[in-house]
Amino acid sequence: MNQTIRTLWRNNRLLVIAFAIALSLTILFGVRTTAFFIYWSAHQDVPVAGWMPAGYVAKSYRVEIETVREALGLDPQDRDRRPIARIAADRGVPVDELIGRVNAALREARADEATDGQ
Repeated sequence: MNQTIRTLWRNNRLLVIAFAIALSLTILFGVRTTAFFIYWSAHQDVPVAGWMPAGYVAKSYRVEIETVREALGLDPQDRDRRPIARIAADRGVPVDELIGRVNAALREARADEATDGQ
């Protein structure tokens, strides 16, 4: 086997380098995908808190991000990544009020999903 690797390296150096890079990227993205899967499978339906941005809430509750953005009074197409607490502070409203709106929108989205599935 050692001889085969030497022969490959000597005759096809670029091919061996390309294979090593491809293998490394495959391992990297495989580990990354596995880590994301494990994280999000353990963080479903996490109670909404002020530190969460709209995208986190949407991913945790498996709803469209536009649903959460609209509940927060944001432009549904805007990529605003501020946490709920910062949005509340910028508007001068209590964080609990915005969290209540988000929770109501999530309940409504779940109810719509349940009726669509029947």
